[in-house]
Amino acid sequence: MKNKLAIFDLDGTLFDTKDVNFSAYFEAITKAGFEVDIDYDFYCKFCNGSNYKDFLPKIVNGITFEKMEEIHEYKKIYYPKYLNKARKNESLFSLIESIKNDYYIALVTVASKKNSFDILETFDVKNVFELIIAKDDVIKTKPNPECFIQAMKYFNIDANNTIIFEDSEIGLEAARLSKANYIKVFGYN
Repeated sequence: MKNKLAIFDLDGTLFDTKDVNFSAYFEAITKAGFEVDIDYDFYCKFCNGSNYKDFLPKIVNGITFEKMEEIHEYKKIYYPKYLNKARKNESLFSLIESIKNDYYIALVTVASKKNSFDILETFDVKNVFELIIAKDDVIKTKPNPECFIQAMKYFNIDANNTIIFEDSEIGLEAARLSKANYIKVFGYN
C-alpha cells in the first residue's frame, strides 16, 4: 500500500507547451474575428500557464465573456495541430518511473481535460498517471489549492506525504496553500 503522493503540473513542468499554446491561441483569436498582434515574449511571461479568463483580456481589449469562451473552444480544437512543437521533460518522466512503486502519481493542471489527454496520448504517457485532474474537474483553479487538495483526498494522503512539482507562480502559490511539499521546476516554460 502506497502512503505517498507525487503531483505533477502539465504545462511548463512535464512538457514545454508554450509554443503549442501560443500557436493554438493565436489561431483561435483570429478565428473568433480579432486581428491582434500577440507578442510572443509577453505571452510566455504573462499568459502561458494561466487561466484563459485571466490573460485573454490582456491580449484582446474589451473582450466579452462570450468571446473568451468562443476563443477557448477554438483553442481546444487547434491545440492538437501544434503538438509537434511540444517538448517532453524526460528527467521528470524518469523520476516518475523511479518513484512509482512508492508514490501515487497524479497530474493536476489548469489545462482542459481534452488538451491534457491530447498531449498525454500523443506522447503515449497517459497511463503513467493514476489520477488526472484538469480545469474541468474543479470549481476554483490555481492559485486556489482545490485541485491539489482534491488529489490528496482521492488517495487519502495528507499534505506531509505529498510533493508537488510546479513551474508557475500561480501553481506554486496553490501548492503552498495546500500545505504540501513542493518543488519549482525550471527550464520548461
